[in-house]
Amino acid sequence: METMPETSNLSKEEIYRLLEKQVCAMVEDESDAVANMANVAALIHHSLKFWWTGFYRVDGNQLVLGPFQGPVACTRIPFGRGVCGSAWKAGETIVVPDVDQFPGHIACSSASRSEIVVPVRKDGEIWGVLDIDSAELNTFNETDRIWLEKIVEHL
Repeated sequence: METMPETSNLSKEEIYRLLEKQVCAMVEDESDAVANMANVAALIHHSLKFWWTGFYRVDGNQLVLGPFQGPVACTRIPFGRGVCGSAWKAGETIVVPDVDQFPGHIACSSASRSEIVVPVRKDGEIWGVLDIDSAELNTFNETDRIWLEKIVEHL
């Protein structure tokens, strides 16, 4: 499998454009969801150098930790709780510029300062979320939302 080219001189949008192409190629011939989540998390994490990048899977009325890159994380998140549970409940991406300002934020790590959570769907049903944390404030914007939503469509 080909790795991402050097990205230090590229804009965030250019990096995402390359990421989406690589995700398409990676998941095209692989039907295992866990394998695909693992590779997508690693690709995003290392390409954009985020603090934590991973997936939570829907299991009944909670999200359960799936493949990720970064330090240890919360294992279970109830429906509607924290940023992940709130994005699941709302059925839409949530961008949080400062996690300390998000009511009910679940602090799995005190190093996390901003976050984006993108619901992952199959046949219209949410089966998980992509959760990305940054150690910096205001990391995520509309560019991240647009491209991460495109990327998870391939899962």
